[in-house]
Amino acid sequence: MATNSWANGLVKTLKDPTTHIISSNLAAVIQDKYAKAKHHYLVLPFEDIPSIFNLTSQHISLLQEMHLLALNVIEVKGQTQDNFLIGFHNQPSMQRLHLHVISKDFVSDCLKTKKHWNSFNTALFLNYDDLIVQLNENNKVKRLDSVTIKELSNEDLKCNQCTYVAKNMPSLKQHLLEHYEKKKKKTINRE
Repeated sequence: MATNSWANGLVKTLKDPTTHIISSNLAAVIQDKYAKAKHHYLVLPFEDIPSIFNLTSQHISLLQEMHLLALNVIEVKGQTQDNFLIGFHNQPSMQRLHLHVISKDFVSDCLKTKKHWNSFNTALFLNYDDLIVQLNENNKVKRLDSVTIKELSNEDLKCNQCTYVAKNMPSLKQHLLEHYEKKKKKTINRE
């Protein structure tokens, strides 16, 4: 995990209450500064936990609180849970444990690389429920080995909404935008 000021940026943001969308005594929800989708929020604990690899089953109640805040921010933003992924990166790049709450549209100027895409759309993204299972069964989160990380990082650019496989990021982004526009039209037609 990086130790530069960029990697520590979450801690600085967390300390500024004006950045909190919602919060509790244990955690706060902030907007991701480099959102990879139309809706991308981070739930951060106030407790100093560096990453998922520092978690044990003793943290489950904190994680449940963080999950409730994730569900709350989805509701506050007028969205539905089935349109979101809620989980953690299996190879964190930022200091401080953080739970991603990200809409499945992935329409964003900040989504630029294959690494960005695969970090949310392969096993590099650990679903909240799967993390809880690991903590209950093993009292820790299992690290992926370097070979697996490399394989997952290099997976094809597979659409998360259909069978399309893109040749490059620009074509994937165009394809995702088409999904987003179709969904938007359906919503408008229902109203």
